Amino acid sequence: MNTVDVIAIDGPVASGKGSVSSGVAKKLGFHVLDSGSLYRLTAYSALTQKADLDDEAEITRIAQSLKPVFKDGKIFLNEEDVTDAIRHEEVGLAASRIAVHTAVRSSLFELQRNFAQAPGLVADGRDMGSVVFPEAVLKVFLTASAQSRAERRIKQLKEKGISSNIDDLVRQIKERDERDMNRSAAPLVPADGARILDSSDLTLDETISQVLEWYREIRP
Repeated sequence: MNTVDVIAIDGPVASGKGSVSSGVAKKLGFHVLDSGSLYRLTAYSALTQKADLDDEAEITRIAQSLKPVFKDGKIFLNEEDVTDAIRHEEVGLAASRIAVHTAVRSSLFELQRNFAQAPGLVADGRDMGSVVFPEAVLKVFLTASAQSRAERRIKQLKEKGISSNIDDLVRQIKERDERDMNRSAAPLVPADGARILDSSDLTLDETISQVLEWYREIRP
């Protein structure tokens, strides 16, 4: 068991978990874990190596060989800054595909657990509260409508100079939700005791404030 406080923020793709987690962690002075980046890093490496995404043994080998470095808000892999590269839709879709492999999830499990260090951790993903940190002092399931999530993703991509189609994004988000919710390994579901937070009509600051309010109810 971890001896530091962990706040687990789970939810579907493009629900704002990363931004909310970073905001909460900054306010509390906690470490932050973007667990999805580990799957994206694995997927990015697999795509780069032209590996078969359905080959569980090969993808597991790639996952076990990862040596990512998180520094100053950037993510490095083999000294290459891949912060933006792993956010492309192709990588995100590939990450969802490889996440169904039980052996891949097991390989990344301990790596994720090791992020729980003093003074505390805000971990975002899809199974942080249900599987990786079941002892988390606060579990949040952050969601939003598919339309709202697609609009947010369009804005993010536009800021990075990447063009995309809203209808395609809505379709991809719904397909990914379906796949994530119905996979056999750690399906996307609210963890036991999780508080549901629908951010469809909330600003980022309002969403962060709600999570902080819940945490301060637990740790006055």
